Amino acid sequence: MTDTLNRRIVSWHSNPSKPRYLPPAGAIDAHCHVFGPMAQFPFSPKAKYLPEDAGPEALFALRNHLGFARNVIVQASCHGTDNAATLHAIAVSDGKARGVAVVDPDISFDELEVLHEAGIRGVRFNFLKRLVDDAPKDKFLNLAERIAPLGWHVVVYFEADILEEMLPFLEAIPVPIVIDHMGRPSMSQGPDGAEITAFKALMDSRADIWTKVTCPDRLSSQPDPWNDFVEVVRPLVEQHPDRVLWGTDWPHPNMQDNIPDDGHLVDVIPRIAVTEELQRKLLIDNPMRLYWPEEVTI
Repeated sequence: MTDTLNRRIVSWHSNPSKPRYLPPAGAIDAHCHVFGPMAQFPFSPKAKYLPEDAGPEALFALRNHLGFARNVIVQASCHGTDNAATLHAIAVSDGKARGVAVVDPDISFDELEVLHEAGIRGVRFNFLKRLVDDAPKDKFLNLAERIAPLGWHVVVYFEADILEEMLPFLEAIPVPIVIDHMGRPSMSQGPDGAEITAFKALMDSRADIWTKVTCPDRLSSQPDPWNDFVEVVRPLVEQHPDRVLWGTDWPHPNMQDNIPDDGHLVDVIPRIAVTEELQRKLLIDNPMRLYWPEEVTI
């Protein structure tokens, strides 16, 4: 841990409201994290932030409070490539959680199979320089080839200003891709802005690119209820109803100065997915296809 990390961060709401919107039975929070507990699952020495503990008990209590049935737990950057905290949360979820890992690109296939048996269904490639020091594209592509037999996908996290330089890399990935938070486009540009337009072109370029229509608290240029986010994201949901996911992003890494009310985040859902059919696709059908495909009947 670096010398600058001299205090632990709380980034989640202590008393989130009960949402007005009731998710459909079986709804999935498809993007959330766990932090520690540090005494049991230490943070990475390379971590860029040091959060307070936010373990599975708190995550699952929030899930129930918000009206969801399952979670997809994404390995947080503060834990590096040690997925023990994420795996523990999946193990104690009573079958109600699966996960996305961050792994050493040189991981063996036998180790990948162990992760699969433990509930992992994808790997995350993080290109945010403020969070990671190295993102070796060549090794990531090799890893993407090796996860293909497992039926996994790749989750990619980047910001809009590097989308163009990311295109050859994304095109070369041989498995389905999920883009975190739509590649963080500017919401202040509106629904026809350059950044969301470029992102829509990426979605149109491959039929197996998915995205998470998440984090109005991070992306909006406006305060809660994040009206510009709704204006920009609703058309994306309507244009790609079978390739969008939603999640709380709890416990909201590094949002200690602008902590969202999770109940209010849930209340954004019917504003971006305005019909029951769109809501069911966003919250149940789509994440089930990626994370619990064995339960999907066609």
